[in-house]
Amino acid sequence: EIHVKEPIEKEVNPRLLPGELLLCEASTVYKYMQEDGLNRGTYGKLVCTNFKISFLDDDSASDDNEPQFKNKIVGENDVTLQCIDQIYGVYDEKKKLLTGQLRKYPEKLIIYCKDLRVFSFCLRYTKEEEVKRIVSGIVHHSQTPKLLKRLFLFSYASAAPNNTDGRNQTVMFETLEDWRDELERTKGNVKYKAVTTNEGYRVSEKLPLYFVVPICISEESILKYEGRGIPIWCWSCHNGAALLKMSAFPKEQDDSTSQMQKAFLDGIYKTISKPPYELLKMDDLSSSLPSLQDIQTAYTRFKQLFLIDNSTDFWATDVKWFSLLESTNWLEIIRRVLKKAIEVVECLEIQHTNVLLIEESATDLCCVISSLVQVMMDSYSRTKSGFQSLIQKEWVIGGHGFLDRCNHLHKSEKEEAPVFLLLLNCVWQLVQQYPPAFEFTETYLTVLSDSLYVPIFSTFFFNSQHQRDTNKSGESLKTQSGPFRFLTVWDWSVQFDPKALAFLNNPLYAEKPKPDRSQRKTARFKHQRQLSLPLTQAKPPTKRGFFREETDHLIKNILGKRIGKFINSSEEPPNSLREFYDSWHSKPVDYHGLLLPRIDGPEIKVWAQRYLRWIPEAQLHGGGTIATAAKILDLMEEVQSLQVKMDAEHSQAVSGGIHSVPMLRNSARLSSLFPFASLQRQSVKPALPTSTWKDLEDEDDLVKRDDEFVDLSGDML
Repeated sequence: EIHVKEPIEKEVNPRLLPGELLLCEASTVYKYMQEDGLNRGTYGKLVCTNFKISFLDDDSASDDNEPQFKNKIVGENDVTLQCIDQIYGVYDEKKKLLTGQLRKYPEKLIIYCKDLRVFSFCLRYTKEEEVKRIVSGIVHHSQTPKLLKRLFLFSYASAAPNNTDGRNQTVMFETLEDWRDELERTKGNVKYKAVTTNEGYRVSEKLPLYFVVPICISEESILKYEGRGIPIWCWSCHNGAALLKMSAFPKEQDDSTSQMQKAFLDGIYKTISKPPYELLKMDDLSSSLPSLQDIQTAYTRFKQLFLIDNSTDFWATDVKWFSLLESTNWLEIIRRVLKKAIEVVECLEIQHTNVLLIEESATDLCCVISSLVQVMMDSYSRTKSGFQSLIQKEWVIGGHGFLDRCNHLHKSEKEEAPVFLLLLNCVWQLVQQYPPAFEFTETYLTVLSDSLYVPIFSTFFFNSQHQRDTNKSGESLKTQSGPFRFLTVWDWSVQFDPKALAFLNNPLYAEKPKPDRSQRKTARFKHQRQLSLPLTQAKPPTKRGFFREETDHLIKNILGKRIGKFINSSEEPPNSLREFYDSWHSKPVDYHGLLLPRIDGPEIKVWAQRYLRWIPEAQLHGGGTIATAAKILDLMEEVQSLQVKMDAEHSQAVSGGIHSVPMLRNSARLSSLFPFASLQRQSVKPALPTSTWKDLEDEDDLVKRDDEFVDLSGDML
């Protein structure tokens, strides 16, 4: 049975961006609501442009009940062509993947998105000609290989007025001066130098125009093997130890070539192992971390848990959710990556050893580990501008192949791997474990992950700085020749208004206090900027994972092996690393010093806001972390108003350091996955024809059962 809402009478037209063209459309399309099995929904128009697919109903025309957190570029019923993962057609109740040319057109269209939204459209009441045009148009423009210059990025750049404000504090690392400033900031300029050897890309098109190497490395060495075998500087620790990365030589070489390369490497290693350089530890990430193929396989399995078509599917998987989650191996990969970062931190911080990360191209897992190490050790990288500068340095200019790894052009699925998403998942673990240490919120990380698929910014749509520079010149639509002016994703005002931007900033961030002049010399001498190991012993806080207090003991017995993986794994870390980890966690946290993530067992959690935000059944209304945050924000607002009154009474100027606090209306009704699911309708659990639910239906309420975990134990084992 279809619960029909009358088709709209008035014409609703899509809001088009500069350079955006309407390609095809279909009227009288019925969009299903995801949250119930009653086939409820609304009629509207489905349109496809060279930028997005958009569903327009009568609510699209009105600005009433606008959400507090709204994206100005991509609306609630919009999905960019790059964000479409897979498209299925339903033929006689059977789902079939749609690719290439279609002989028969489906009666229902299901679109799975890379941000984990699922759109279902019924085409039974649409004219046959319109069905053919819209289905073939969507499949063609989103699933078939395309040329780089065909991306909407170029259409937008040539048509949009360049009126963005220049107040972006992010360091772009496009000039020699930016690299020199970074060397000076980290006190690395004594032993390392920024080089101009690659100007005109004469060394390699994969390397950035400017980069930093040890002072003792000659220009001839850099030129010899197109930059391969050269240690490139990432960051310097306060004690002088440095993090370096190197692109390895190909493994399949003839004997004479490999002998020459080995001799070359030996010479490089000897040069950078002598004083004034610290001892060198090399780490081949291709042998110590999962392969890109393993990461892609794990994530493909993992995301299937969240691409939910309907409530029935959700409740069917809910009973065995933890065992399904475990079998994906995604959380285990996150744990292994964080563990590797802790190993590197221990070498730099405790052993005062230089660490050289080695990878075939040094643009994938090298980027993940070097970024994580800097987030853990350098409090500047935990500010918003510092984190953005870090992404620019290590990923955008560092040459991570966003175009291939995100498969934006649909050229080859073999190259696809969610490497950048893996970094954001790891950083999220730190953000949720130590919220006051970060100037940005988990919402910031979520919208950053969404921005991977918004092709109006050049940040995530090139494989290298060379590719970006060579494609910058072009003809503008206004018939005047000139270079394209690409936007950067770091100008958040393009996507959000000031009210929404407030959700990206953490109001509870503990800003770094400025030391008194009398204390500055002592602080510098003792090198206490990074390491937080005070003398007083403190009780570690009680930790809670997914499980309730009374079940903890039994769960630990059931999952003993899993929880103790860090200690008892086959790759058991050296005692010094375990001592370092335990010693740090036994003491109070300095939010401006070193941060080490907790990685034992269930401490590694699912990033709920990103992965569960579109599933109504997973939302807790009036609960979750947002409920706590709302209370704290109320208190902060009260403190700020009292401060204003006190300043007024004493005739003083109002302090300019007060952050704007986002107002949370109806905080009791907010979803735990706010701000993406602010006031969702409650979902009703359907009666499932499964023996599991039949057994459970005798109980008054599943949540009230004390032995709920017992039913899960079989799956967990």
